Amino acid sequence: MFDLWTEAVRSIEPMVKPAHRDLWLRPITCVSIDEGRIQLRAPNRYHKEWFEDNFLPSILRDLEARAQRSFVVDFEVAQDDEVGPATVATPLPERIGAPLAPVSRPAPAPDLISRYTFDTFVVGPTNQFAHAAARMVADAPASRWNPLFIYGGVGLGKTHLLQAVGHELHRQHPDWVVTAVTGEKFVTDFISVMMSQKRGGISSMEQFRTRYREMPDVLLVDDVQFLSNKDSSQDEFFHTFEALYKAHKQIVLTSDKLPAELPGVEDRLRSRFTWGLIAEVETPDLETRIAIVKHKAEQEKLHLPDEVATYIAAHIRSNVRELEGALLRLAARASFQNQPVTMELARDALQKLISLAPTGLTVESIQREVAAYFDVKLHDMKGPKRHRSVAHPRMVAMYLCRKLTSMSFPEIGSRFGGKDHSTVISAVRKIERLCTEDAALRSVVNTIETHLRQP
Repeated sequence: MFDLWTEAVRSIEPMVKPAHRDLWLRPITCVSIDEGRIQLRAPNRYHKEWFEDNFLPSILRDLEARAQRSFVVDFEVAQDDEVGPATVATPLPERIGAPLAPVSRPAPAPDLISRYTFDTFVVGPTNQFAHAAARMVADAPASRWNPLFIYGGVGLGKTHLLQAVGHELHRQHPDWVVTAVTGEKFVTDFISVMMSQKRGGISSMEQFRTRYREMPDVLLVDDVQFLSNKDSSQDEFFHTFEALYKAHKQIVLTSDKLPAELPGVEDRLRSRFTWGLIAEVETPDLETRIAIVKHKAEQEKLHLPDEVATYIAAHIRSNVRELEGALLRLAARASFQNQPVTMELARDALQKLISLAPTGLTVESIQREVAAYFDVKLHDMKGPKRHRSVAHPRMVAMYLCRKLTSMSFPEIGSRFGGKDHSTVISAVRKIERLCTEDAALRSVVNTIETHLRQP
């Protein structure tokens, strides 16, 4: 009977893509055939359901024709700790029907980072909406919030929220395939496949598309802005997005800019990025920064006096990553000198780090510095005038306010004559882009920033 099963499986192999044979057909093993009952084993429920929907009817028809009788199929599913939901089968021995022990293999995407969960994310006014949006997606995937697009500056927690969604969906749906990848990794993989295809490796493209278009129940892409100006990769990602979206699979993306402000990204992609929910992660305010420092200290089992936590948070304002870096530097100094953490030790350990950070800067001081540099009147820069001689310095001032203070976009707008927060966002993004393209403007902005940082 095992021979009949083997022949029945082989009968459909020519009609199955090689990548699908390895991923979905061969991991299913025949445990026994007895008195019209077939016992099959699948590494997980996801493989079982795929096999039942796509392969089992054809195999059964062939088998029943050969045996001249009908069969009932029973499935047993391996425990999740034996074989994960994203395992890949090794080649089978000559007898496909012979029982095989399931073998655990690397998942087809990078593993989630264990510490990036919702439990370890510190929520504050500047990230509250993004956190709530991520929670909603985790609780109701592939619903009205698909895709979820999280944007914000470097080191503010975008990756943390992205990964937290993955962890929560894996917890709620352990059989789902959660594929986490950076935009850079997607592009690199695609280029590698294209080069392989030119050398005759046709199946590599099928495997790539199976990995990204067919296998994931959830696709998490960090730093999607890396697709900018990469036309072939954008085209491939567009079709990947389309395939997953139409199959009702959840997509979560992060970027440093709003979809409409992504340079070098096709309109059709930017449009699709806006189909679901867009959430911003902003620079944390002082209270949130203090909470982040304390939370990190607890994780590191470091006794941190409240005054030290406040000292760090008050002087390191730019992003969460630098806050954590300052704390780890302090912890290392305390461990090396075998001393408890005190204000004196904190000042000594972080002196150089804090000297590089802006201290005591206000929106007003930045406005005065920018107005003086460009020789414009302060009240004009805060007023409604739109002439370039005023509008350009205004945008530079808004950019520096956003970079060098903990002010939110609405707060900055209110200090510029009640400008809407979208106006501030547009100004900041424009100066960011121009600074990467125009060396002269970059020099001007750096000069002003240096003056502002001086005591």
